[in-house]
Amino acid sequence: MTEAWTAKFGVRAPLFGTLLSLPSPEIAEILAASGFDWLFVDMEHGGLDVAAVQDVLQAVAGRTPCLVRVPNHDPNVIARVLDAGAEGLIFPHVNTASEARACVGAALFPPQGERSVGIARAQGYGRRIAESLAGANRGTVRVAQAEHILAVRNIAAIAAVPGLDAVFIGPYDLSASLGKPGRTAEPDVREAIRTIREAVRAAGIPAGIFVSSAEAGRTAVAEGFSFVAAATDTLLLDQAARDLVRSLKNDVLPRG
Repeated sequence: MTEAWTAKFGVRAPLFGTLLSLPSPEIAEILAASGFDWLFVDMEHGGLDVAAVQDVLQAVAGRTPCLVRVPNHDPNVIARVLDAGAEGLIFPHVNTASEARACVGAALFPPQGERSVGIARAQGYGRRIAESLAGANRGTVRVAQAEHILAVRNIAAIAAVPGLDAVFIGPYDLSASLGKPGRTAEPDVREAIRTIREAVRAAGIPAGIFVSSAEAGRTAVAEGFSFVAAATDTLLLDQAARDLVRSLKNDVLPRG
């Protein structure tokens, strides 16, 4: 494990999180209080902009680390999310080592990278600039998301990029890139996932994956994944609501 990963998470494994897609600090607080080890804050497919991300980070500060999936590889977006105080970033659609290097470089202050110096929440609004410059590179987690067959072919080189702390698998986009969208149990999709997982573990960094259920999460851990994002805020709300309605109607409404 890298210095940044152990600084944020220690050597604990597995780590269980869930995906936050709604721009709600209240939902983030509820999820943080429920016992998750980390939160996957989604700017790519969720409804969060940088301001909403900062609201979420403030709501759960000091309780649950947040890894923010940025919407793209734009260095300006990467810097602004880090300035908001994100403990780590997930870079989507990393298919080559050069893309991984560019993302890592955008997230690191010089001389290791090209991140510009801002005055925002992460810098104590100006009060902790020196502290931020001294410690941010060591304390911010950087995760590449492997979710395409091209990433599978290049995974050993991606995982070896200096400054990259982990690789996270997006199984649904990966299955789509193999011509089988959503069919994550297909043998060739499972083989692609295995290839990524083993190459990442061989590189000495954690491998993570998204799953839709607790059962799938347990399977992922048994397979050797170090961190798991299980379900999403909307899926959890939907399931709880449907279970409640079903229970109420079964208990109250006449049968037959």
